[in-house]
Amino acid sequence: MRILVVEDEHKIANSLKKGLVQESFAVDVAYEGESGYDLASSEAYDAIILDLMLPKLDGLTICTKLRHAKNHTPILMLTAKGQLDDKVTGLNAGADDYLVKPFAFQELLARVKALTRRSPSGGNTKLNIEDLELDSISYEIKRLGKSITLSRKEFSILEYLMRNPKKILSKDQIIAHVWDYNADILENTVEVFISSLRRKVDKSFPKLKPLIQTIRGFGYKIS
Repeated sequence: MRILVVEDEHKIANSLKKGLVQESFAVDVAYEGESGYDLASSEAYDAIILDLMLPKLDGLTICTKLRHAKNHTPILMLTAKGQLDDKVTGLNAGADDYLVKPFAFQELLARVKALTRRSPSGGNTKLNIEDLELDSISYEIKRLGKSITLSRKEFSILEYLMRNPKKILSKDQIIAHVWDYNADILENTVEVFISSLRRKVDKSFPKLKPLIQTIRGFGYKIS
């Protein structure tokens, strides 16, 4: 899952990124409205955390412009204001949820997870491909009931593959979805993670059909 945080208070923005990365999200951060809008309108995200009061372009304007452009990425609006009128204004501009500062990170995390389930790439929290199971809430992976331990990036790649069953995903698509915008990732890095996933998901179960496939010249798929 890939999240965009648009927040001008650096301490809050960086704290949110740190917490979300620990929860296996890929996170991009913008500290003012114009760069936030540019990222939101040009990159694919599963959810946007958007502060209401921003320099250069405020959150309401960003939200309104995105909705007018038919961008339906779920938006969680953040604000220091708690009045009912502010909430109504934000929701009428197209925000999907509203959170008043100060807030507990666990509450924000719960709201973000709820929003990502509404996004086109979100959907179910429990995924199944043949005898492979993935739970995006508990972060458990099992095959034939046997637990599989994955790193955060391995989990994110596997989840992305399983949310797109039988679809060929290129290395560039995997990099764009699993790593943040500023990450300097080479294509062979994806090969290394896929190889590790194969070892844990397929080769550890030699009597079962391999699930992760390489489509030479195109990318990878799971089926």
